[in-house]
Amino acid sequence: MVSSPFPRVHIHYLRPPNHVTVYRQHLIHDDGRVKVTFARDLRLPKPVRVGGEVVLESGSDVIWFTYPGRWHDVGRFHRADGQFTGIYANVLTPCVFQPGHDWETTDLFLDLWLPAAGGPIQILDEDELQTAEEAGALSRRLAEQARGEVTRLLGLWEEGAWPPPDVHTWTRDQVLSRWRAAYP
Repeated sequence: MVSSPFPRVHIHYLRPPNHVTVYRQHLIHDDGRVKVTFARDLRLPKPVRVGGEVVLESGSDVIWFTYPGRWHDVGRFHRADGQFTGIYANVLTPCVFQPGHDWETTDLFLDLWLPAAGGPIQILDEDELQTAEEAGALSRRLAEQARGEVTRLLGLWEEGAWPPPDVHTWTRDQVLSRWRAAYP
């Protein structure tokens, strides 16, 4: 059996109150400060839309940036034809990295969307956070942490300090170049 040059990570993603999905992605880069993973050729039950626009669909690729200790991760979204659609920040608990490439995190519902075509940054799923908090699926403390993280990221964006430089460096072309070199 040939080993992969890019180990597979298994991200155990809890969506409160009790729905766990395990995402499998290839770890492309890990310098201790950021872990870059590649979700190749996704299979989705339906397209993901933001403001009516398809931003992710079956056949799409996503490059994910996980920063140890941070309350969000970042994704570069593409359509199946490779078109870059935007940058997505997923607010969640800091990832816990278990031995053997198993990661664990909990979704905190709020997301940010920065469209590639320009336009304002958007806060997504505020209603879902409110519903989860009112139903007791998410504690008041975690709901406030999520809101605080969105406020912090919006402040960084207004200062021109978000998204981080890694998100602009690790483009789909950059990742695919490494991918094709490893899998000729």
